[in-house]
Amino acid sequence: VQLQASGGGLVQVGDSLRLSCVASGRPIMSYSMGWFRQAPGKEREFVAAISPGSQTTSFGDSVKGRFTISRDNVRKRVYLQLNSLKLEDTAIYYCAARIARGLVLNSTGYDYWGRGTLVTVSS
Repeated sequence: VQLQASGGGLVQVGDSLRLSCVASGRPIMSYSMGWFRQAPGKEREFVAAISPGSQTTSFGDSVKGRFTISRDNVRKRVYLQLNSLKLEDTAIYYCAARIARGLVLNSTGYDYWGRGTLVTVSS
């Protein structure tokens, strides 16, 4: 599975942005999908994850209530809606796919990774 994230850009505090991740190769309908981010000088951080059938989602504490995750298995896409953006949301955002069952927050639990997309939030 190849993953490609897009939709990043330069926005201001309080703005919204929608990131997309498109998969190519194998279908993703059986995979849990996740979003992670990495800010300069920091470790990669869990942002959100969604189960194969969208029944279950999970969010990192820093984005709960502001970000939502969704997916379209037919189009092989996963979305991350970023609302009420803060300066500290500035990072490169990556999407990832997990073959095994269950949602996990650790990046080591994911098998496929895409190139990230940069989100920069300015004041």
